[in-house]
Amino acid sequence: MIRTVVFDLDGTLLDTLGDLAASVNFALRQHQLPLRTVAEIRLFLGNGIRTLMRKSVGDALGEEEFEAVFQTFRTHYVAHCLDTTAPYPGILSLLDELQRRGIQMAIVSNKLHPAVQELNERFFSHYIHSAVGESATVRRKPNPDAVLAALKELGSSPVEAIYVGDSEVDWETAQRAGLPCALVLWGFRDEDYLRQLPGAACFLRQPADLLSYL
Repeated sequence: MIRTVVFDLDGTLLDTLGDLAASVNFALRQHQLPLRTVAEIRLFLGNGIRTLMRKSVGDALGEEEFEAVFQTFRTHYVAHCLDTTAPYPGILSLLDELQRRGIQMAIVSNKLHPAVQELNERFFSHYIHSAVGESATVRRKPNPDAVLAALKELGSSPVEAIYVGDSEVDWETAQRAGLPCALVLWGFRDEDYLRQLPGAACFLRQPADLLSYL
């Protein structure tokens, strides 16, 4: 029986694409680099913001130059990460129903740990009491550290949990942690791509679809 649901954050619970894309292009513009389309940036997401910026910049810059661009992005994003970011339609209703059923919930993200906690506090603190991001002691996905840390914090285990995400990184994370994986179709990857990943427990067209699996 499923007693715990572990959610990815960006592209699963929160639509963060607009704010991330705006900050990426702000940094590129400030450093006279070619801008990226929102569609390109969408495909770059999933492995943390440093990887996002490396893919956005390309191979043209040395490490010191890249670091300057990255810091410009990071400063801008910290100031503007809530400009348009919001839960996807149906997410709050899903969390409300999960809570009503007594199911525990956690967030695991490749964002830095303080940012994950801040966003959880802003949008989901009524429902979600464990929110784990990358830190000095917790490696980012697809390493299972964060998932296992969240389950431990909740007194849960992989055999009674399911992982919900939107990318190949989430799928691999679930595999490594020993959890079934539900992949959402409203996030940062296309349906055709996600359906090529073997062994997904289910695909969700809308948040409420998760309830039929539990």
